[in-house]
Amino acid sequence: MRAVIQRVTKASVEVEEKIVSEIRSGVLIFLGIELADDQNDIEWLARKIVNLRIFNDSQGVMNRSLLEVGGDAIVVSQFTLHASTKKGNRPSYIKAAKPEDAIPNYESFVKRMEYEMNKKVGTGIFGADMKVALSNDGPVTILIDSKARE
Repeated sequence: MRAVIQRVTKASVEVEEKIVSEIRSGVLIFLGIELADDQNDIEWLARKIVNLRIFNDSQGVMNRSLLEVGGDAIVVSQFTLHASTKKGNRPSYIKAAKPEDAIPNYESFVKRMEYEMNKKVGTGIFGADMKVALSNDGPVTILIDSKARE
């Protein structure tokens, strides 16, 4: 599982000119799922994200987590995070899970985030043409791969 986590002051997801999710302070998570991902990846990644110390404390130091600041989250599925650009100029998405495998893991990840945060998490609509708007705070953007646990 790959995630791009962006600390935001606001974010929204629009589908067919309708806002389907909107938050203020928190994180926007772009989530890429591969076939090899399982419940262990889901649980590890959700815990890692909610506990990342990427929010400022009173001294302006990134020392507080999403849980500590009571921030919100939106999760947007993005298969292109598994793009391989090794050969040629057309990205290959061979590692990205097909929808029949990705949707259950995406839904499970959202539920796990809600469990970890003890609140509702916003989402996009899987497979839809989405317009994502955000105001990146900092900017702070973190990349995490559950297979490379760095």
